[in-house]
Amino acid sequence: MGYGLGFGTIQFLCLYVGMAAGFPAGLASLALQSSAPFTVVLGALLLRERVGARAAIGVAVAVCGLAVVGLSRAGQTELWPFLLVVLGGFGWALGNLASRLAAAPNPLHLTLWMSVVPPVPLFLASWVFEGRERITDSLSTSLSVAAVPAWAGLAYTIVLATLVGSGLWVWLMARYPAGVVAPFSMLVPVVGIATAALVLGERPTALELLGGALVVGGVLWGSRRAKAAARSAPAPAAMSPAVPVAPTATDKAATW
Repeated sequence: MGYGLGFGTIQFLCLYVGMAAGFPAGLASLALQSSAPFTVVLGALLLRERVGARAAIGVAVAVCGLAVVGLSRAGQTELWPFLLVVLGGFGWALGNLASRLAAAPNPLHLTLWMSVVPPVPLFLASWVFEGRERITDSLSTSLSVAAVPAWAGLAYTIVLATLVGSGLWVWLMARYPAGVVAPFSMLVPVVGIATAALVLGERPTALELLGGALVVGGVLWGSRRAKAAARSAPAPAAMSPAVPVAPTATDKAATW
């Protein structure tokens, strides 16, 4: 339930409403990465995960980067769509913690159960923000040629983004500390901004790029030591008790 409300409902509701209000898609993929510092902070507060000095500095730098992006957007347009997308990142962080607490042995099962939660609240939100007429028009034209891009986007969201992407994400969250896994989400803004520039022609300003660099750099800096420690630490399942073996004749000779 917590994963479905945080990741599946709050995140996408705030993200899509913010983008519908005019927040650029490329920058939305960056602002959504506020989930990484949110996850580190919430993991420390709620799960008692230890946050070292490096991680704290990284979170501070990432927050400064988000502030730079927010100030840049405030000088061009309204600030509330940006804040709404950041709130979506907070929802993603709540979902991260919920998936970690669930520790599901089968990530696909958790992802499928998560998908049961969002439809009702998101349908109600669509009714409020879009209205009955727009929903009816969308359903009446759903089998037309004009609806092909919408079906393609839906297929991508269901198969790649939800089943594959979320399934792998839950698998990682169940096996590693939340603060170690969350920084890998930094790959999202790189792909998002590049794709938005190629497909939609979006061009972020120099100040927005600076803020993005601070966000990515801060999170990667804060997670560097944690990831190195996670790689070097042996997995508990891989460690087996020592089995005494009787010495051979060669061993006895070597001791003498």
